[in-house]
Amino acid sequence: MTTATHPRRRHTESPRAAAADTTSPPDISNLQACVQDAQAAGLDSDPGPEDPVQFSPLRQRLDAVRATFPPLYAQTVVNPFIQTLDELGQDGFTQVLLRDPRRQGEARLMLDIAQAILQTGERFQEKATDAFLQVVGDLYDGFLSAEDRKGVQPPENATTPPLVKWGEPDAGPYTWPIDATKSFNLQAAIVNLPPANARQGLLGWAALGHETCGHDILRAYAGLEDQLATAVNGALNDAGMTSLADYWSNRIDETASDVMGILNMGPAAAIGIIGYLRGLNAAFTGNAKLRNEGPAADPHPADIIRGYLGAAVVSRLSFSQASAWQDLLIQETDKDLDDIVLEGASVDPDQAKQSAVIVATAIVGQKVPTLEDHSIGDIQDWTDKDESLVNLVRPLLRTVGDFPFDNSPRIYAAHVTAAAVMEALSENADLPTIIARMTAILDAMHAHDPSWGPLMVRHPGDLARDLAYRRHRRFGG
Repeated sequence: MTTATHPRRRHTESPRAAAADTTSPPDISNLQACVQDAQAAGLDSDPGPEDPVQFSPLRQRLDAVRATFPPLYAQTVVNPFIQTLDELGQDGFTQVLLRDPRRQGEARLMLDIAQAILQTGERFQEKATDAFLQVVGDLYDGFLSAEDRKGVQPPENATTPPLVKWGEPDAGPYTWPIDATKSFNLQAAIVNLPPANARQGLLGWAALGHETCGHDILRAYAGLEDQLATAVNGALNDAGMTSLADYWSNRIDETASDVMGILNMGPAAAIGIIGYLRGLNAAFTGNAKLRNEGPAADPHPADIIRGYLGAAVVSRLSFSQASAWQDLLIQETDKDLDDIVLEGASVDPDQAKQSAVIVATAIVGQKVPTLEDHSIGDIQDWTDKDESLVNLVRPLLRTVGDFPFDNSPRIYAAHVTAAAVMEALSENADLPTIIARMTAILDAMHAHDPSWGPLMVRHPGDLARDLAYRRHRRFGG
């Protein structure tokens, strides 16, 4: 007899867990301040550490930090990268830089891997880096641990949870998935945040679900993107929306990444996308609104339909306030609704909204061969117990105090990040305090992460006992 739920979902009932509030409407009264916070982070040009473009000094620094990494990352990231550099040598290293003078392709990848190793090993922004590592590791584990997969075979590109770096402020959050990093023989993705997000721009952390359990998971399972694209295209054609079928399916990487981030972080990821996009648009265009235009060259769906997609995904989650959140997300997106133009063609708003519902339904619910006839929604969900844990964390973000590590109930980094977003959105929120407390809590959690200990623990969620009997706890009396 085995347990069937993932540790992220095995929430032991506890009198300390705050009950999810299913009666009050969600409080996002501080959204505008969060948008301004995202705008300030977007305008912050701090580039982080300089790129290590000299071969010999880089090799010396890599050798110096090699011993600081746990066995898992030493064997799957650090040693393979050093070996690849040694095979390239000075001449090959220089050729990579010369072939990509703008540092947007192979040179950027090589330097980002180096930065990820050096920043972690040399303890750049130590607490923030550890917090960053904890979030991406948890989000990755939320889809790839054995307990999550529920009998689904591991991905062909089985990987170590991502390593992280700070830099490239103009590029925003991004990831180098495994099919890119394996060019340097790594077995882990690399995830980037602008350095400003270590101290502000809280909604940028909500985008990590998109990058980590979106792009990186999609690339870990060979064929998953194509199968989801086929499902989306077919569902829209069946609904008579042939004009939108190619638009959505051709953007399946970004679209499915939004969906998977919401499945793993709940409504915080959905409202976070709206606020974050508004903040970046304010920073770069001066207009704090979701864009209604989706150019043909943009691999992302238009901002406005990403808002509607988020509402449709949230409506499929298993928590009691899913309907209330769906309504709120639609209302919030509607505030920015104008003339929707996708690839040069005008689209009726009602049709755009309905297409988002169809896309969400297909991505969340379609059973695909790559997942052995399971759906993404079979693997991950957001429940009232997750909401309860978010409510349990929120008071810890307002006051200084120790974070409980008694594992009853078990709280994960996704809950802490979601709690920080929810707290930041609420009335009279103190954003600097919230991001500082979130970072401190995640940093403390990282100290207990098995992947960063002496054992080769690729997925902490695999450390779950299969019990033949579970005793029911009694409270009171």
